[in-house]
Order: sequence, then structure tokens, then C-alpha cells
Amino acid sequence: MVEAVIFYIFAVATVTSATAVVTVKNPVHSVLFLVLTFFTSAIIWMTLEAEFLAIILVLVYVGAVMVLFIFVVMMLDINIARLREGFVRYLPLGLAVAAIMLLLMLNVVTSDIFVIDAAAEPVARAADYSNTKALGEVLYTKHVFAFEIAAVILLVAIIAAISLTMRKRPQTKYQSPPEQIKVRKSDRLRIVKMPTSEE
Repeated sequence: MVEAVIFYIFAVATVTSATAVVTVKNPVHSVLFLVLTFFTSAIIWMTLEAEFLAIILVLVYVGAVMVLFIFVVMMLDINIARLREGFVRYLPLGLAVAAIMLLLMLNVVTSDIFVIDAAAEPVARAADYSNTKALGEVLYTKHVFAFEIAAVILLVAIIAAISLTMRKRPQTKYQSPPEQIKVRKSDRLRIVKMPTSEE
């Protein structure tokens, strides 16, 4: 009973904060609501006994990615008025995408995969049971091919991001460390002898 109350409280908080992410006008407030969404989602995962996923969600997303987002949003000079201009123009497309996602979610939730037998008892686990170990065994055995494909896609994305940021621009000045090391005193210093003036 207590777990059900906790689940519904944080589920409502998750949906509310996720809605606020896309509805608030201030980008900084939107990022902060996204942090709240991740935090409440982590608590829901804790109620599902997925402690590893909950901790990873807090450490990686709330602790690192969202802090980076906050710094980026606060350092960028975002023209909020210009962003509001395109809201009405892209509203029909956004509603269409939201409707498609809602239909897909309803199709998944109402399928036979999530049917739970009410008479079935939950599986009892030992005190030293580790869901992290169980997750690793499933991930690296049954789903190892999908895991490797995801790793390759992430590697390609990292290489693409590095190549885009490292491209040479003609207006950018670069330094050549080998040329700086080979420099000699005669290349940089010139002694000029000038006659002294006598009064």
C-alpha cells in the first residue's frame, strides 16, 4: 500500500514536471524542471527495485548532463522572443508527433507483454541478490549484439562531433609547436647599436 502511494505521488510529479519542461517560458526553469523529472523518475525506479538504473540516472543525468545543460543555457544569449515566434507555426506538427507517440505508447501498454497474473506471487530473491549483476548478465549475453551496435553508433557520433569541431577555418589563427621549438635567438632578437648623444 505504501509503495503504491509513493508510486502515484512521484508519477504525478514526473508527468507534471515533464509537462513544465516544454511549457515554461524561461529556458533555465525548463532545465531545472528536467532535473526534477529525472529525479522523480529515479525514485520510481527505486520502488521497482532497479537501484542501479536509479543511481545511474541521478549520477549521470542529474549530476553531469543537466549541470552542463544549465551552464550552456545560462551562458548562451538566447532570444526568447524569437523562440516564441515559431511556437504557433510548429504547433500542428508538434501535436501530430505527440498524438503518434501517444498511440504507440497505448499500443505497447495494452499489449500482452505487460499483462500480469494477479494470482502469481512475486519472485523471492536472496538477501545478496544484485540486480546490477543480473542486468550485466542479460546485457552482455542475450542482448550483446544490440549493445555492440549501440556502442558503434555512439563511437561514430563522437568521431563526427570531433571532426566537426576540429575542422580548419581560414579566419582562425593556429600555432605550430614544432616551429616554436625550432626558433633561435637570432630569429627573434636583433641588437641595434646607436650612437650615444653627448650634451
